[in-house]
Amino acid sequence: MWERERQSFYRYLLSQETGHNYLHQCYQNINGIDAEAKSYENCNAFLYYIDHGNRFFANAKQLETLLQPLLLFYGTTHLLKACLLTKRPNYPESTAILAHGVSTRKRKKKQYTFMQDEVKTQHNGLFSYVAKHLYLFEHVPFEKIKMRDLLALIPEMNDLFTYSNDEKLVSIGKLNATTLHFPIELLDSYHLTKNTFVKRITSHLPKITNLSVKANYIYVELEKPLNSSTGPFFFHFKKGEIYFPRHRDNFLVIPEVLIHYLLLYNLSMISRYETEWWGELLATKAEIDYPFIKQFLDVTAEKMPLLLGNELFHNI
Repeated sequence: MWERERQSFYRYLLSQETGHNYLHQCYQNINGIDAEAKSYENCNAFLYYIDHGNRFFANAKQLETLLQPLLLFYGTTHLLKACLLTKRPNYPESTAILAHGVSTRKRKKKQYTFMQDEVKTQHNGLFSYVAKHLYLFEHVPFEKIKMRDLLALIPEMNDLFTYSNDEKLVSIGKLNATTLHFPIELLDSYHLTKNTFVKRITSHLPKITNLSVKANYIYVELEKPLNSSTGPFFFHFKKGEIYFPRHRDNFLVIPEVLIHYLLLYNLSMISRYETEWWGELLATKAEIDYPFIKQFLDVTAEKMPLLLGNELFHNI
């Protein structure tokens, strides 16, 4: 679902009639729910989540970098809550799930770098709730993770890593295509045979109809195309390509939306509470952190509404 389609779909949902009809359609597939009553009950909240979320994103793009993380983070949380209302008609069921669901470690005053900073996931809160109910992840595959490792999984960040001779992802095909091509050299970096490598990725793909090896590539033919940016397959929304981790250490099964959420949470906390470090970074641009943070903010401002619009679109 591309930019123009996403904008049109969000716009379509922003009336009580269309919002109600959309929720009613979603709720008809949920057992034990009065779809008609619940769709009316949740309609206004759903509309405001979408409207306010998109306003946060639109305004963030007009502001200087200093202020962007906070608006982008809350734009993300609002659109996530709209998505949740399509799956969980009684959201929020308790106050325990209203927290962010993530924490940051205590920072050292000296030699701190964003790239090496970590976030820690929590059992309760929005992060784990979204992982479970929107993406059906019972367990997130990590407790702590570094910012560098999260940035490494976003295709639009790959160029910056490549400039440092540390390319993290490799293009393996086009969006909406049913054939993927994996460089045979990946077998060395993953320390796997061809059969074991294919077995490892099979559970994350639609049904495979054919396999072949030629011209230093493993060709995988699928019954249908991939339709979401979920690890270990991530979408580059500008190039229209699918990317895969080049190294075994970066093989991570997690929706890209959650990657952006963790990065934005940490940046929003830094911009609010680490005033001196944040101010120095933006003023002097002394650390390698700066180009990575700046690039990420530009990417997520465009990509998160698209990814979350895609979630809403695929409900119908």
